[in-house]
Amino acid sequence: MSEEILKALMQLFGLIAKQDDGVQESELDFVETFLKQQLSAEAVEEYYALFKKHSKDKKSALKPEGKVQLTSMKDSVRILGICKKINKQLNKEQKVVVLVRLYELINTDRKFTDQRMAIINTVADVFKFTALEKEQIEAFVINDDLDKLDFEDLLVINSTDKVGVNREHIQSGKLNGNVLILRVKSSNLYFLRYTGDQDIFLNGLLLNSRRIYLFPKGSFIKLPTGTPIYYTDVVGHFMTDSSTPKISYKVNDLGFTFKNGGIGLRDVNIAEEHGRLVGIMGASGAGKTTLLNVLSGTESPTTGTVEINGVNMHTNKDDVEGVIGLIPQDDLLIEELTVFENLYYNAKLCFKDKGEEEINQLVNDTLQSLGLFERRNLKVGSPLNKMISGGQRKRLNIALELIREPAILFVDEPTSGLSSRDSENVMNLLRELTLKGKLIFVVIHQPSSDIFKMFDKMFILDTGGYPVYYGNPSESLIYFKQLDAQINSDQGECPSCGNLNPELLFNIIDANVIDEYGNYTNKRKTSPPEWHKHYKQNITIPVLEEVNDAPPKSLNIPTWIKQFSIYTLRDFWSKVSNKQYLLLNLLEAPVLGFILAFLIRYIVDPESNIYIFRDNQNIPPYIFMGIVVALFFGLIVSAEEIFKDAKILKREAFLNLSRSSYLVSKILILFTISAIQMALFVAVANSILGIQDMYFEFWLALFTVSAFANILGLILSASFNSIVTIYILIPLVMIPQMVLGGAMFTFDKLNRDISSPDKVPFVAEFMPSRYIYEGLIVDQFKHNVYQSQFFEIDQEQSVTDFKVVYYLPELELLLDRCNSHLLGKGENDAKQFKNDLALIQNELSKENKRVSEISFNDISAITVDNFSEELYQSIKNHLATLKSYYSDRFVKANNLKERKIGLLIQKIGKERFNGVKDTYLNESITDIVCKTFETNKLLRDGDKLIQNVEPIYQRPEPEGFFSFRTHFFAPNKHFAGKYYETLWFNIVMVWICTLILYAVLYFDLLRKSFKIISEIKILKK
Repeated sequence: MSEEILKALMQLFGLIAKQDDGVQESELDFVETFLKQQLSAEAVEEYYALFKKHSKDKKSALKPEGKVQLTSMKDSVRILGICKKINKQLNKEQKVVVLVRLYELINTDRKFTDQRMAIINTVADVFKFTALEKEQIEAFVINDDLDKLDFEDLLVINSTDKVGVNREHIQSGKLNGNVLILRVKSSNLYFLRYTGDQDIFLNGLLLNSRRIYLFPKGSFIKLPTGTPIYYTDVVGHFMTDSSTPKISYKVNDLGFTFKNGGIGLRDVNIAEEHGRLVGIMGASGAGKTTLLNVLSGTESPTTGTVEINGVNMHTNKDDVEGVIGLIPQDDLLIEELTVFENLYYNAKLCFKDKGEEEINQLVNDTLQSLGLFERRNLKVGSPLNKMISGGQRKRLNIALELIREPAILFVDEPTSGLSSRDSENVMNLLRELTLKGKLIFVVIHQPSSDIFKMFDKMFILDTGGYPVYYGNPSESLIYFKQLDAQINSDQGECPSCGNLNPELLFNIIDANVIDEYGNYTNKRKTSPPEWHKHYKQNITIPVLEEVNDAPPKSLNIPTWIKQFSIYTLRDFWSKVSNKQYLLLNLLEAPVLGFILAFLIRYIVDPESNIYIFRDNQNIPPYIFMGIVVALFFGLIVSAEEIFKDAKILKREAFLNLSRSSYLVSKILILFTISAIQMALFVAVANSILGIQDMYFEFWLALFTVSAFANILGLILSASFNSIVTIYILIPLVMIPQMVLGGAMFTFDKLNRDISSPDKVPFVAEFMPSRYIYEGLIVDQFKHNVYQSQFFEIDQEQSVTDFKVVYYLPELELLLDRCNSHLLGKGENDAKQFKNDLALIQNELSKENKRVSEISFNDISAITVDNFSEELYQSIKNHLATLKSYYSDRFVKANNLKERKIGLLIQKIGKERFNGVKDTYLNESITDIVCKTFETNKLLRDGDKLIQNVEPIYQRPEPEGFFSFRTHFFAPNKHFAGKYYETLWFNIVMVWICTLILYAVLYFDLLRKSFKIISEIKILKK
């Protein structure tokens, strides 16, 4: 109460007391006692003097005896002025207290004259009290007769059966009077008075039957006999509503053991019902958050059960779906969205049947009730870049759960980091929810006295997960004082100010032993097991009414499509509203494309300024760098996506929303970003480097590998708990893609343990970079405007030339060596002879399939036992026939190419023909796909010969119906009896890998595998 208001109140007290026969001794005592409760001893005299000054009536001596004197005009004007002056400075609660104290003043000597009542009526009118409220307050203060106190806002506590139709009643103890409690509904305040003469205590203070007491949150009344009456008992009677779902929440012998074997909770028993605010306190490491996680269903108990209306919440999760809400200590807000949007999208995910107008109204009403309506269009911002205050962030976090109104709410450290005012506002909000029938559990740390007394129950844990107290907060200090045999152990609150310091609890619980020198030791006076032993001996777990109703649910979850739509819009607007994020993601791709292309735009002739695509040796590295850029962008843009939503997902897990709808919405947004990035990159870089007519193929290929990286980034984001770890792992997944991409190191020059002379290494079959690099290089060579006209002719030339120049001569050489061995002229090596024959047999079998019209019929005779001079001559003749056959094909192909070139030159001119070649064909790509500089043209691997030159012209031969493995830079891929273009087949393969990664992401296999490995390690220990 401010100084100005207190002065005004003293003036009102004085003006009322002076009426009629003047101030009485009882009124002087009342004012003095009132001031002593409000002020220090020094200040009491000042305000007491002010009261006496205004209570003096100078004309009292002139007043005829026995004649009633009306209130003077001067006093009436002064009263009205005082009321108007302080009216705007008092909130509702303060106005009620002032009015009650005025009635209490005149009740001290029971002088209810017209003059005095008129003054109080004036005060009530100026303060805008309704007639009903004023009448109820007046009746409560003045009347002891219960017949005159029969209205619904009054509660009577006595030893008799209920009397009266409207008022509430509690029968308790053997009282020789009545405890009357008035509820002032408009301000949600409760006042108490006692009409008997027994010793009754309010929060440990003896009640005076002539006084009216404020009955604040957390209070309790101790009766001569019987159980105490708690604030929640009183509120529960007034808030009783048949429409409020009943809840029974029982925790039976709960225990929890960590995976490393440490015990987190021991022998926890709790019994609570709807309309209660339960606090959980304890020293650091005592198990508060662990308890909250188990009670909320986030963790499963090792022993014991948690039941909601008789349903085991851990084994029957479907039956309690939507019943529980969780508000972690950390923010659950999307920082890029506004206050309204955060709540709006959350509401959309909870209520499928509400229309747009209903959702908007619900959100606005919730924001109004939380005092956030004026801030609804502000972005939430981050804790380091604040747009709204810390208290507003906390209230908005609570609003996310409040809007769907779960029956049971768990809140972790709601006041952490807040000012005392914001802390009280947040706790008031939770208190109001309990008055609506909700059951709320709150982990709280170092609460103020007012906040501490707001709780209906307090559950206190000691180190090691030992329960040491469960009961009314205001009685907790008395409990521990008595166990510790302290003086004044029957007093919990400060007698003068009514405050209760929760720190004193832990000073007692954690008190250490003092040695003979007066120094504190590291040994506690009372160990956690000892406190727990006292707890089991002295604390009784409440017995709840059996509730057989199904747990009340508050959810109406939308369909998969609707959830997907909501998630997508939420993610889209959060990204669009982040201008910095948007600009960087849209600009970095074209800027990087420009820098890369500008640096490698190579001109061979130092004296020329004319750029020729054909001569630029940097095109293959550019293609590979484009793939690296796509991988990097794809990983970077997705690496934080699920990690930053982890806390939101933890809360939304209680809504039982579709994981796939969330993931697919993320993927859609990321794919869109990656598609735009790659389009801008290709448009800029390809244009500068002069890569013509292949924009779509380049874009699709780079987008494909970027999409793969998006999913891989999401897996990393979902599997690790540190953003630093995620970014450290990006090089780990990037480097294998670079090493096994086929550009930096040729596959046939890799370690023999992983490489194969005729196929891509098996490990590289899982590298999207290899598929896309191979596909783009092959497509750029094979389908550019110039080469596409000659590719089939060149392929024919290459195949026939290789047969004539390398392949058939090598077979002839091996055949001659076998014949020499037969004649005894060569080295006497039977194993070599056998291997050579096996190779000749294998290769001639293949040739029979390739050239069916020139078959060698004695394939089966080529064995060690059957080999003879005649067979040798027969094979020799067959090889000569093949050489002649392939030579004829080569000549025909050569002539065809010369004719085609001649016709083209004739049609468009030699200069334009060469210009097309310079514009579309790149010599460096030609050298790579043809392996121009390869010295080993032919390789032997066991019983087969392998072509090691011009792989671009080697059409892979089927080895099985579903076999698709080939050599690197194959012009086509064979699968399921058909040939496909390399680029399109490889793109499909990358998308198949992407789908496999999506399955890993959806089932969270990477995280689960780490969990299994860690559990195995723990078991081994």
